[in-house]
Parts: sequence; structure tokens; C-alpha cells
Amino acid sequence: MGVASRTEYPEGANQLLHLFGFEKLFKFKEIYPGCKVTHFEQFKKASGIQFKEMLFFDDEERNIIDVSRLGVTAILVNPETGVTMKNVTDALAKHE
Repeated sequence: MGVASRTEYPEGANQLLHLFGFEKLFKFKEIYPGCKVTHFEQFKKASGIQFKEMLFFDDEERNIIDVSRLGVTAILVNPETGVTMKNVTDALAKHE
């Protein structure tokens, strides 16, 4: 799994991953200001996983639009609930 954030405060984002114990869940991290497309190009380069094999969840429609143009299955999630089991189930069905 990977995590991508276009945050202006990468140090804080990395601290949160560490504080919640999430850093061990993510083999790939792209946390810096910039376009999600750049983040995903780096994921592809580092992992060897093709865009069409990737799933992406985000609460910003602009990110969904940008990343889906690469061929990634991109799912818009509610920012109040985050990724739910229904989001994951829908993504897997759409990805097939």
C-alpha cells in the first residue's frame, strides 16, 4: 500500500503516520506539495505496479479526475467518513 499527500507540511503528515502507527502499513510514501499525478508516477516507478492495477481513494474530486486519467481506479470518498468498507467493495467491483 502507498500513501500520497500534497500537503505543505510533510513533516507533520509523517509525524501523524508515526503517532497512529500507520507508517508500517505503507511501503510507498509520496508526501510533499505537488500534483497527485507525480505521486502516482513515483509509485509506479518504485513499485513496478502498473496504473491499471492500482486503486486510489481520495476526498478531493480534482485528485480523482487527475489520477483516473492515468488509468488508476479512483474512488471519491466522503471527507467526514474517510474510506469505508463500502468504498472498498465498490472499488474492487469497479476494478475488475
